[in-house]
Amino acid sequence: MRTRTKILTQVLLLGSFLLFLLASMGSILAQNQEKVELKIQLPKPMFIGTPRNIKTPNLEPVTGKPRGPFYVPKGTELVSLKKPVTSSDPLPVIGELSYVTDGEKSGEDGYFVELGPGPQWVQIDLKAPYLIQAIVVWHYHSQARVYRDVVIQVSEDKDFVNGVVTLFNNDHDNSSGLGAGRDKEYIETYEGKLIDGKGTKARYVRLWSNGNTANDMNHYVEVEVYALPVK
Repeated sequence: MRTRTKILTQVLLLGSFLLFLLASMGSILAQNQEKVELKIQLPKPMFIGTPRNIKTPNLEPVTGKPRGPFYVPKGTELVSLKKPVTSSDPLPVIGELSYVTDGEKSGEDGYFVELGPGPQWVQIDLKAPYLIQAIVVWHYHSQARVYRDVVIQVSEDKDFVNGVVTLFNNDHDNSSGLGAGRDKEYIETYEGKLIDGKGTKARYVRLWSNGNTANDMNHYVEVEVYALPVK
C-alpha cells in the first residue's frame, strides 16, 4: 500500500513539473512571437569601403557587413520625431538643435548641428514616459570618423540627477567624468549606431560626445527613439 502511494505521489509530482515546463515554454514562445524586426529608414551611404586609417585604442572590429536585424516588441513606435531638444551648448556653431529630431538623416551639409569642443550633450524630451526599446544615433557620417566618449543615458528626471540609467558608454578612460565604460568605439556610417533600450522606462534621453578623430567638435544628424507607451 505504501509503495502504491509513493508511486502515485511521484507521478503527481512529475505531472506537475511537466505542466509547469509546458507553461514556461508557452510563455517564451508567446514572447518570441510578439517580437518584430525593427524597420529603420536609412539615408544613402556617403562613403564606400572599409576605412583603414583610423587609429583608436578601443575600436570595435570593422566587418564591412550590414547590421543584422534587431527585434522589438510588437507595437514599438518612433516616439522622438519633432520632439524638443536642448543641449549643453545652447548656441550651436552650425545648424539648429531641432535637426536632431527632424527626421532628416542625410550626411550632406545642411543636415547636421555642430556643438562646441569638449564634452557636450543633447537631450530629447519625449514629453511622456515610455518603455524605450531602441535608440539610433547618427553623428556626422559623410566621412569615416570616430566620436569620442559616446555616452547615452535615460531618465525621468530632466536634470539627470535621479534615476539615471546608462544604456551605452564607450568612454573607456573616464575622460568625460561620467564613469569608465566598457562599450567599444565605432566608426560612423549611414546605418547609425543602434543601442538596446532594454525596455527602460524614461522620458528624457541624453547623449554625450567629446569631439572626434577629425576635429574637436561634436555633431548630430539625427537621433531616433523607439519605444512602447507606459500602460
